[in-house]
Amino acid sequence: MTTTVPGIPAARGAPPGLGPAELLHRLRARAVAPAGGSPLTHVRREPTRPGRTTSWPGWAAPALVSAYEGLGITAPWEHQAAAAELAHEGQHVVLATGTASGKSMAYQMPGLTKLLIDPRATVLYLSPTKALAADQSRALSRLGLDGVRPATYDGDTPREEREWIRLNSRFVLTNPDMLHHTLLPAHTRWATFLRRLSYVVIDECHTYRGVFGSHVAHVLRRLRRLAAGYGGGPTFILASATSGDPGEAASRLTGLPVTPVTEDASPRGAVTFALWEPPLLPPSLECPSLEDPSLEDLEVETPPVRRSALRETADLLTDAVVAGIRTLAFVRSRRGAEVVATMTRRGLDEAVPGLGERVAAYRAGYLKEDRRAIEQALLSGELLALASTNALELGVDLVGLDAVLICGYPGTRASLWQQAGRAGRAGGEALAVLVARDDPLDTYLVHHPEALFGRPVEATVMDPANPYVLGPQLCRAASEAPLTESDLELFGGAPARVAAEALTASGALRRRPSGWYWTHRGRPEVDLRGTGGAPVSVVESATGRLLGTVDQGSSHVMLHAGAVYLHQGASYVVDDLDLEDAVALVRASEPDFSTHARDVTELSVVSVREYVDAGPVGLFLGEVDVTNQVVSYQRRRIGSGEVIDTRPLDLPPRQLRTVAVWFTISPPLLAASGVRAPDVPGSLHAAEHAAIGLLPLMATCDRWDIGGLSTANHADTEAPTVFVYDGHPGGAGFAERAYGTAAAWLSATRKAIASCGCETGCPSCVQSPKCGNGNSPLDKNGAISVLDAVLGALPT
Repeated sequence: MTTTVPGIPAARGAPPGLGPAELLHRLRARAVAPAGGSPLTHVRREPTRPGRTTSWPGWAAPALVSAYEGLGITAPWEHQAAAAELAHEGQHVVLATGTASGKSMAYQMPGLTKLLIDPRATVLYLSPTKALAADQSRALSRLGLDGVRPATYDGDTPREEREWIRLNSRFVLTNPDMLHHTLLPAHTRWATFLRRLSYVVIDECHTYRGVFGSHVAHVLRRLRRLAAGYGGGPTFILASATSGDPGEAASRLTGLPVTPVTEDASPRGAVTFALWEPPLLPPSLECPSLEDPSLEDLEVETPPVRRSALRETADLLTDAVVAGIRTLAFVRSRRGAEVVATMTRRGLDEAVPGLGERVAAYRAGYLKEDRRAIEQALLSGELLALASTNALELGVDLVGLDAVLICGYPGTRASLWQQAGRAGRAGGEALAVLVARDDPLDTYLVHHPEALFGRPVEATVMDPANPYVLGPQLCRAASEAPLTESDLELFGGAPARVAAEALTASGALRRRPSGWYWTHRGRPEVDLRGTGGAPVSVVESATGRLLGTVDQGSSHVMLHAGAVYLHQGASYVVDDLDLEDAVALVRASEPDFSTHARDVTELSVVSVREYVDAGPVGLFLGEVDVTNQVVSYQRRRIGSGEVIDTRPLDLPPRQLRTVAVWFTISPPLLAASGVRAPDVPGSLHAAEHAAIGLLPLMATCDRWDIGGLSTANHADTEAPTVFVYDGHPGGAGFAERAYGTAAAWLSATRKAIASCGCETGCPSCVQSPKCGNGNSPLDKNGAISVLDAVLGALPT
């Protein structure tokens, strides 16, 4: 049971700087606006929950039980024993419980027991991040069991160690990328390991969603096929954060019947969870653009703007460090993590010179040595605070953290609770604060806490039948061993047969009586993460030093010529982006501006899968072709956000065939709803922005996974139309989810716009940070009228 706390009083008798509740009290007192308002919109306290233990399973190896007891673990929690029992019996199982609930023991008990009683058995462990695999490897080594020889096998593993691992390790910890790129293509060398494979552990399986999840689903089917070919038949054990339907999601991922275990019996310390909305900045009179000389002397009153969530998070993190609270700040973007860490260090050094050295940034794209050094410094206590992307949502066992700041809703409730759960792992009181960005979804959530608390987390969305995933994966499987009719059943049945026939017609596969064969010498290239190719290396031109990498999909936006690139608190300017060689050359610089790419998008309808005919309103699901091109970028003054200028870019367009949901609305209905013809483009545009922002309420995605387009008269629909499409080839399942929940999705969108206190539209409702048209035109009131008309016509 949870209780809502209208205010957190100061902790009486507690030493200064110790209690998370005391910290929240201090933060709240500091942040009260001059007008008397508070940034806290809601505070909820989750009470302490006692744990429920049970006896060790009778089949558990005595040496393993002794090892656990030597670490102070006297008995398993009930959910650990339940999941372990199912796996020991040979049933595929998914354990879906909260962060720090001890899910690792659920796979360790059956897996390690098997290794201890059968000296020939092997276990394969898969995690979505290197850090998590390394952490689990350390945990296994601490048990000190003879003969298990756990080893991490990933891209950081030296070549000379890989052969030893293949020949000697019986518990291999790796990730789907290594399984896909290295182990499965070389399966003949791994034949003994695969033949003796007893268990496959899939950790944090809720992260396998969208296109990545669809690819991983086929990688697991390829693993099952090859293991069976060598006589193996492993039991799958999956661990997940709480999710909407863990059993169904795990079955879709593995292609097997999976039994869910969802009741969490672990103890939990009290958690105070606060929703925090940064205050509005004082109104200012600034010219929004100096591109037109005729506007230089014109004063334009800008709409109210909220204080940046990055700045607010940096200030909160600064206060937490000063109070002695060990804190982790999650920031959605790599650039944002760097900005928060830099601002926090500066603020601390102004207060206590040298204290800024105890704060660092952490994100994907860092070199291995940098990541390991930061992880060790955090674990040792050398670092008091970290600003991280979701690279640390999973991974290092962050014992001893007192507070977590979440800068912007992370896209799903599953991720929100996963990040919040990083605080209080020692069982003490914990504080979690969600700092809202100036964004429709964030604003909606901090004012509608019922959308976060007391609701089940989202069901994991993926689509293994996506032809852009299925076709390449069938080619990869055929290159490993000829495909048979029974294999096509394993890979999805009818969709796999259609794909195999198309691949045969194109010459990629050749049909023989014994099956389908890959026809080329090299292996087919398949990008599991759908990032569009090899990552782009960021190289400092003066020294030749590799700073990090950026995925192909983000390179046009982050690494175009003239872009400002941040790395570990230092800023660089991009001199050249070589897309052919996947290299960006940068130079160190401290410009007084930030850069923001602008793009143009065109869309055409290819086919319609399903539709709802609601008279003057139509709702459709189908395939579309999207052409997108980054054409320019703005330079904006740091601090004021003033646009300095807009500079053109010459980057190639990108083509995307994907799945979209769209609705049409007739001009007579628009007119009857009070939307005048000149206001139609802005009304549709505003509705599109808000709909994209609210879709993550319905699907496991965020606004950066999806795109949109609106037009007053689209050539293919011949009507005013709003499109929302998946940002991945072939779709990722998000558009289907939007189509299936259209009434609830658009109703939440309408409520978010209408409840915003601005007059004409702002980032909290209809403005978008990724709009390629500079958020123009936008008509807030017209968007409400459009959505009222659509919802009035659509069936519920």
